[in-house]
Amino acid sequence: METLEAYLHRKHEELNLLNRFLSTPLSLHHPASVAEVIERKFQLAAALKAEHALHDWALTETAWAYPDRLRAGPFEFSYGYQRADLDVRGPSFYQFDDAAANETIYTSSGMAAISALLLASAQMMPEADILVLPGSYSETLELIESHARHLRPMLLKSSPGEVASRARRLRVLLLDSCAPAAAFETTLRGANPRLDLIVFDTTCFSSGSGRIRRVLNWAHRWEIPIVLVRSHTKLDSLGLEYGRLGSAVFVACEAHRVHQAQLEALAREMRKAVRLFGGAALPAHFPPYVGTRAYRDLTNKRVSAILRNGRRTARYFASTLAGSSGELHFGHGLYVTLAPKRMLDERQTRQMAADLCGDLRKAGLPLRHAGSFGFDFGAAEWFHDKTRDRYLVRIAIPDLPTSIWDRVAQAVAQWWSAHEEQPFRSAGLPIGAFR
Repeated sequence: METLEAYLHRKHEELNLLNRFLSTPLSLHHPASVAEVIERKFQLAAALKAEHALHDWALTETAWAYPDRLRAGPFEFSYGYQRADLDVRGPSFYQFDDAAANETIYTSSGMAAISALLLASAQMMPEADILVLPGSYSETLELIESHARHLRPMLLKSSPGEVASRARRLRVLLLDSCAPAAAFETTLRGANPRLDLIVFDTTCFSSGSGRIRRVLNWAHRWEIPIVLVRSHTKLDSLGLEYGRLGSAVFVACEAHRVHQAQLEALAREMRKAVRLFGGAALPAHFPPYVGTRAYRDLTNKRVSAILRNGRRTARYFASTLAGSSGELHFGHGLYVTLAPKRMLDERQTRQMAADLCGDLRKAGLPLRHAGSFGFDFGAAEWFHDKTRDRYLVRIAIPDLPTSIWDRVAQAVAQWWSAHEEQPFRSAGLPIGAFR
């Protein structure tokens, strides 16, 4: 368990890290509350962005004013026309040996990365089966069904090696970090997967997660080329959503020269897709504090605290809301879902999440209505379970002190028990009831 004192000390270190990257650092004092931590961090991020804009006032889509390389912290950029030929040099966001990585292509978001990759794959594989895990990210599945029709989705109910495919069709595995833990483990335990490519969306795993290394080792064992796609606006910016940034990392398959050549060709096609779809990254969106030892250590501590709180929340909801739990054991451990007893549409579920957050905030608890995860505060929003075609409420877990988040989880359970079968007019919670 992490105490409030230990939490505030850790957050002070995060604030100092951000402050060191300002040309004129601010005078910081030790934060005294969770609210002060959140506000000060976003203020420092805004100052970093403003300083970047003032320093690079002549920066445009066409590099007319910079004969030398541009910089953002450890990252260096060069281009003639940014949308078409942006070149990025800098540290990897991943915390593993990247000696085997052929190439990294940065994009304007995680969805831009996976969209460009899957659409570019049509040039390499006019027809292919794409094996997807239950619970995979709904927008990725929507993309495949609507725009990547050369890929035929096949829902995995067992390991890939046990799924039959049509003759002469290539096989792609979409391995999504937001899948339930059981489905993820079943996939990695499978032998002889008979795959031509793995697309691994790592967004919900910490950049140093052992699961990422396990997947890379699994792909290496079976000599399967693999591309890691990721949104960096979630876990990779100390909870700030510093800027919209994504990437695709192509990992070498040196033991199989044919696969290696195909992977290199796929990277070339993806670069074309990024250029044609306008999905290139923006230099201003690269967090300047990435790559330092302090950044690695603080990121690891943040994610560890989120995972500890997530495990406690899953156990608590399993015991108190057994009839209302959706999925409590995602492989990443960053959020859980709750299922209303009545069927709701997207609008109704969004309103339910807003009511929940509004009532808890009136009671002085740090839960906000926000559609992402990895913040310094808890967040709730609607969630579409595409496998069962139902709408749930997602509770994203923060790295708050254990005792504070326990009180939030208790308040969520109390609110849920009182409201899940009622109309959407909130009865409210007594102000200060859980302080």
